[in-house]
Amino acid sequence: MTTRIDARFAKLAKEGRSAFVTYVMAGDPDPATSLEIIKALPKAGADVIELGIPFTDPMADGPSIQAAGLRALEVGMTLKKTLELVASLRKDDNTTPLVLMGYYNPIYIYGVDKFLADAKSAGVDGLIIVDLPPEEDTELCVPALKAGLNFIRLATPTTDDKRLPAVLANTSGFVYYVSITGITGAAAADSKAVGEAVARIKRHTELPVCVGFGIRTPDAARAIAERANGAVVGTALVDALRASLDAEGRATAKTVDAVAELTASLAQGVRAAKKQAAE
Repeated sequence: MTTRIDARFAKLAKEGRSAFVTYVMAGDPDPATSLEIIKALPKAGADVIELGIPFTDPMADGPSIQAAGLRALEVGMTLKKTLELVASLRKDDNTTPLVLMGYYNPIYIYGVDKFLADAKSAGVDGLIIVDLPPEEDTELCVPALKAGLNFIRLATPTTDDKRLPAVLANTSGFVYYVSITGITGAAAADSKAVGEAVARIKRHTELPVCVGFGIRTPDAARAIAERANGAVVGTALVDALRASLDAEGRATAKTVDAVAELTASLAQGVRAAKKQAAE
Protein backbone atom coordinates (compact mmCIF):
# COMPACT_ATOMS: atom_id res chain seq x y z
CA MET A 1 0.00 0.00 0.00
CA THR A 2 1.38 3.40 -1.03
CA THR A 3 0.98 6.27 1.43
CA ARG A 4 1.02 9.97 0.60
CA ILE A 5 4.59 9.98 1.97
CA ASP A 6 5.72 7.24 -0.45
CA ALA A 7 4.00 9.03 -3.35
CA ARG A 8 5.58 12.39 -2.50
CA PHE A 9 9.13 11.03 -2.28
CA ALA A 10 8.67 9.10 -5.55
CA LYS A 11 7.49 12.33 -7.22
CA LEU A 12 10.43 14.31 -5.82
CA ALA A 13 12.90 11.62 -6.93
CA LYS A 14 11.56 11.96 -10.48
CA GLU A 15 11.98 15.74 -10.23
CA GLY A 16 15.53 15.22 -8.93
CA ARG A 17 15.12 17.27 -5.80
CA SER A 18 15.01 16.91 -2.04
CA ALA A 19 11.97 17.32 0.19
CA PHE A 20 11.40 20.29 2.44
CA VAL A 21 9.85 18.97 5.65
CA THR A 22 8.33 21.49 8.10
CA TYR A 23 7.54 20.94 11.78
CA VAL A 24 5.01 22.96 13.79
CA MET A 25 3.26 22.24 17.07
CA ALA A 26 -0.44 21.36 16.84
CA GLY A 27 -2.55 24.03 18.53
CA ASP A 28 0.21 26.65 18.84
CA PRO A 29 -0.65 29.42 19.63
CA ASP A 30 -4.35 28.45 19.42
CA PRO A 31 -6.26 25.84 17.37
CA ALA A 32 -7.70 28.26 14.78
CA THR A 33 -4.37 29.97 14.05
CA SER A 34 -2.62 26.60 14.05
CA LEU A 35 -4.97 25.37 11.31
CA GLU A 36 -4.29 28.48 9.21
CA ILE A 37 -0.54 27.92 9.60
CA ILE A 38 -0.80 24.26 8.61
CA LYS A 39 -2.85 25.18 5.54
CA ALA A 40 -0.29 27.85 4.59
CA LEU A 41 2.74 25.52 4.76
CA PRO A 42 2.24 23.60 1.46
CA LYS A 43 1.43 26.82 -0.41
CA ALA A 44 4.72 28.27 0.91
CA GLY A 45 6.72 25.27 -0.32
CA ALA A 46 6.51 22.54 2.33
CA ASP A 47 6.56 19.05 0.80
CA VAL A 48 5.81 17.19 4.04
CA ILE A 49 4.29 18.47 7.29
CA GLU A 50 5.30 17.17 10.70
CA LEU A 51 2.76 18.10 13.35
CA GLY A 52 3.87 17.97 16.97
CA ILE A 53 1.57 16.36 19.53
CA PRO A 54 1.63 18.60 22.63
CA PHE A 55 2.99 16.76 25.68
CA THR A 56 3.91 17.81 29.20
CA ASP A 57 7.32 16.09 29.28
CA PRO A 58 8.96 16.47 25.83
CA MET A 59 12.44 15.19 26.68
CA ALA A 60 13.95 15.39 23.15
CA ASP A 61 12.82 18.97 22.55
CA GLY A 62 14.69 22.17 23.19
CA PRO A 63 13.24 25.27 24.87
CA SER A 64 11.48 26.64 21.76
CA ILE A 65 9.47 23.50 21.02
CA GLN A 66 8.86 22.82 24.72
CA ALA A 67 7.38 26.33 25.00
CA ALA A 68 5.25 25.73 21.89
CA GLY A 69 3.86 22.56 23.45
CA LEU A 70 3.04 24.41 26.67
CA ARG A 71 1.28 27.20 24.73
CA ALA A 72 -0.82 24.56 22.98
CA LEU A 73 -1.63 22.71 26.21
CA GLU A 74 -2.63 25.99 27.89
CA VAL A 75 -5.30 26.61 25.24
CA GLY A 76 -6.67 23.09 25.74
CA MET A 77 -4.97 21.21 22.90
CA THR A 78 -5.27 17.42 23.13
CA LEU A 79 -4.46 14.44 20.94
CA LYS A 80 -8.12 14.27 19.90
CA LYS A 81 -8.05 17.94 18.87
CA THR A 82 -4.77 17.33 17.03
CA LEU A 83 -6.53 14.68 14.92
CA GLU A 84 -9.39 17.13 14.34
CA LEU A 85 -6.82 19.64 12.99
CA VAL A 86 -5.60 17.03 10.51
CA ALA A 87 -9.17 16.24 9.43
CA SER A 88 -9.79 19.98 8.89
CA LEU A 89 -6.66 20.25 6.71
CA ARG A 90 -7.80 17.27 4.64
CA LYS A 91 -11.03 19.04 3.63
CA ASP A 92 -8.90 21.28 1.37
CA ASP A 93 -5.69 19.29 0.90
CA ASN A 94 -5.73 15.59 0.17
CA THR A 95 -2.16 15.32 -1.14
CA THR A 96 0.34 16.85 1.32
CA PRO A 97 1.84 14.09 3.48
CA LEU A 98 1.31 14.65 7.19
CA VAL A 99 3.24 13.00 10.00
CA LEU A 100 2.41 13.21 13.70
CA MET A 101 5.52 13.58 15.84
CA GLY A 102 5.60 13.16 19.58
CA TYR A 103 5.75 10.79 22.51
CA TYR A 104 4.04 7.50 23.28
CA ASN A 105 2.26 8.49 26.50
CA PRO A 106 -0.68 10.43 24.96
CA ILE A 107 -1.25 7.62 22.42
CA TYR A 108 -1.10 4.94 25.12
CA ILE A 109 -3.70 6.81 27.18
CA TYR A 110 -5.89 7.37 24.09
CA GLY A 111 -5.69 3.65 23.29
CA VAL A 112 -3.48 2.33 20.49
CA ASP A 113 -6.19 0.67 18.37
CA LYS A 114 -8.57 3.63 18.70
CA PHE A 115 -5.76 6.08 17.97
CA LEU A 116 -4.64 4.26 14.82
CA ALA A 117 -8.21 4.03 13.50
CA ASP A 118 -8.89 7.70 14.26
CA ALA A 119 -5.52 8.85 12.86
CA LYS A 120 -6.07 6.93 9.64
CA SER A 121 -9.59 8.30 9.15
CA ALA A 122 -8.41 11.87 9.96
CA GLY A 123 -5.81 11.63 7.18
CA VAL A 124 -2.54 11.05 9.07
CA ASP A 125 0.11 9.34 6.93
CA GLY A 126 2.89 8.52 9.36
CA LEU A 127 4.16 8.61 12.92
CA ILE A 128 7.43 9.63 14.54
CA ILE A 129 7.35 8.56 18.18
CA VAL A 130 10.68 9.54 19.65
CA ASP A 131 10.61 7.49 22.87
CA LEU A 132 9.68 4.07 21.39
CA PRO A 133 12.84 2.10 20.51
CA PRO A 134 12.79 -0.88 18.10
CA GLU A 135 12.61 -3.25 21.07
CA GLU A 136 9.06 -1.95 21.65
CA ASP A 137 7.86 -2.39 18.05
CA THR A 138 4.88 -4.52 19.07
CA GLU A 139 3.48 -1.59 21.13
CA LEU A 140 2.75 0.75 18.23
CA CYS A 141 5.08 0.34 15.25
CA VAL A 142 3.81 -3.02 13.96
CA PRO A 143 0.11 -2.16 14.56
CA ALA A 144 0.67 1.19 12.77
CA LEU A 145 2.17 -0.52 9.74
CA LYS A 146 -0.77 -2.95 9.66
CA ALA A 147 -3.13 0.04 9.77
CA GLY A 148 -1.44 1.50 6.67
CA LEU A 149 0.57 4.24 8.39
CA ASN A 150 4.28 4.79 7.90
CA PHE A 151 6.37 4.43 11.05
CA ILE A 152 9.38 6.72 10.74
CA ARG A 153 12.38 6.03 12.92
CA LEU A 154 15.11 8.37 14.12
CA ALA A 155 18.79 7.60 13.52
CA THR A 156 21.44 9.69 15.26
CA PRO A 157 25.21 10.26 15.11
CA THR A 158 25.54 7.60 17.82
CA THR A 159 23.55 4.96 15.86
CA ASP A 160 26.40 2.71 14.74
CA ASP A 161 26.40 0.04 11.99
CA LYS A 162 25.61 -2.64 14.55
CA ARG A 163 22.51 -0.80 15.78
CA LEU A 164 21.30 0.51 12.42
CA PRO A 165 19.61 -2.71 11.14
CA ALA A 166 17.43 -2.84 14.28
CA VAL A 167 16.46 0.83 13.83
CA LEU A 168 15.61 0.25 10.16
CA ALA A 169 13.84 -3.12 10.55
CA ASN A 170 10.24 -1.83 10.57
CA THR A 171 10.89 1.74 9.42
CA SER A 172 8.89 2.98 6.43
CA GLY A 173 8.22 6.26 4.63
CA PHE A 174 11.63 7.77 5.31
CA VAL A 175 14.44 7.67 7.84
CA TYR A 176 14.81 10.79 10.00
CA TYR A 177 18.49 11.43 10.66
CA VAL A 178 19.12 13.66 13.67
CA SER A 179 22.17 15.65 12.63
CA ILE A 180 23.41 16.53 16.12
CA THR A 181 23.56 14.87 19.51
CA GLY A 182 21.30 16.71 21.91
CA ILE A 183 17.95 18.47 21.90
CA THR A 184 16.18 20.30 19.08
CA GLY A 185 17.43 23.78 18.25
CA ALA A 186 20.70 23.34 20.13
CA ALA A 187 23.36 23.61 17.42
CA ALA A 188 23.97 23.94 13.70
CA ALA A 189 24.19 20.89 11.45
CA ASP A 190 27.55 20.11 9.81
CA SER A 191 26.71 19.33 6.19
CA LYS A 192 29.92 17.35 5.52
CA ALA A 193 29.35 15.06 8.51
CA VAL A 194 25.70 14.76 7.49
CA GLY A 195 26.71 13.69 3.98
CA GLU A 196 28.89 10.90 5.38
CA ALA A 197 26.13 9.77 7.75
CA VAL A 198 23.48 9.73 5.02
CA ALA A 199 25.76 7.67 2.78
CA ARG A 200 26.29 5.20 5.63
CA ILE A 201 22.53 4.86 6.30
CA LYS A 202 21.88 4.38 2.58
CA ARG A 203 24.15 1.35 2.61
CA HIS A 204 21.52 -0.27 4.83
CA THR A 205 18.23 0.94 3.31
CA GLU A 206 16.48 2.02 0.10
CA LEU A 207 14.35 4.52 2.03
CA PRO A 208 14.78 8.29 1.62
CA VAL A 209 16.85 9.89 4.38
CA CYS A 210 15.72 13.27 5.73
CA VAL A 211 17.89 15.33 8.04
CA GLY A 212 16.67 17.49 10.89
CA PHE A 213 17.89 19.41 13.97
CA GLY A 214 20.17 22.41 13.49
CA ILE A 215 18.81 23.83 10.19
CA ARG A 216 17.75 27.47 10.53
CA THR A 217 18.62 29.32 7.31
CA PRO A 218 18.03 28.88 3.55
CA ASP A 219 21.78 28.29 3.05
CA ALA A 220 21.85 25.59 5.72
CA ALA A 221 18.72 24.00 4.22
CA ARG A 222 20.37 24.00 0.77
CA ALA A 223 23.59 22.44 2.10
CA ILE A 224 21.67 19.63 3.81
CA ALA A 225 19.34 19.09 0.83
CA GLU A 226 22.40 18.56 -1.38
CA ARG A 227 23.43 15.61 0.76
CA ALA A 228 20.09 14.06 1.79
CA ASN A 229 16.62 13.34 0.43
CA GLY A 230 15.08 15.98 2.63
CA ALA A 231 15.74 18.81 5.07
CA VAL A 232 13.58 19.15 8.19
CA VAL A 233 13.08 22.52 9.89
CA GLY A 234 11.17 22.96 13.13
CA THR A 235 12.73 25.22 15.76
CA ALA A 236 13.28 28.13 13.35
CA LEU A 237 9.61 28.07 12.33
CA VAL A 238 8.44 27.80 15.94
CA ASP A 239 10.71 30.74 16.84
CA ALA A 240 9.25 32.83 14.00
CA LEU A 241 5.76 32.04 15.29
CA ARG A 242 6.68 32.97 18.85
CA ALA A 243 8.25 36.28 17.76
CA SER A 244 4.95 37.25 16.10
CA LEU A 245 2.84 36.85 19.25
CA ASP A 246 1.63 39.71 21.46
CA ALA A 247 2.79 40.31 25.04
CA GLU A 248 0.24 37.77 26.34
CA GLY A 249 1.42 35.10 23.90
CA ARG A 250 -1.60 35.41 21.64
CA ALA A 251 -1.65 35.33 17.84
CA THR A 252 -1.47 38.63 15.95
CA ALA A 253 -2.26 39.58 12.35
CA LYS A 254 1.41 38.77 11.57
CA THR A 255 1.52 35.21 12.97
CA VAL A 256 0.50 33.10 9.95
CA ASP A 257 2.55 35.24 7.55
CA ALA A 258 5.63 35.08 9.78
CA VAL A 259 5.69 31.29 9.54
CA ALA A 260 4.70 31.21 5.85
CA GLU A 261 7.38 33.72 4.82
CA LEU A 262 10.17 31.85 6.58
CA THR A 263 8.86 28.58 5.10
CA ALA A 264 8.99 30.10 1.61
CA SER A 265 12.59 31.30 2.01
CA LEU A 266 13.74 27.94 3.43
CA ALA A 267 11.90 26.11 0.63
CA GLN A 268 13.84 28.19 -1.91
CA GLY A 269 17.06 27.08 -0.21
CA VAL A 270 16.06 23.41 -0.51
CA ARG A 271 15.02 23.83 -4.15
CA ALA A 272 18.34 25.50 -4.97
CA ALA A 273 20.24 22.39 -3.89
CA LYS A 274 22.28 20.60 -6.50
CA LYS A 275 22.09 16.88 -5.83
CA GLN A 276 25.38 15.19 -4.97
CA ALA A 277 26.47 11.59 -4.81
CA ALA A 278 24.43 10.76 -1.69
CA GLU A 279 21.63 9.43 -3.92
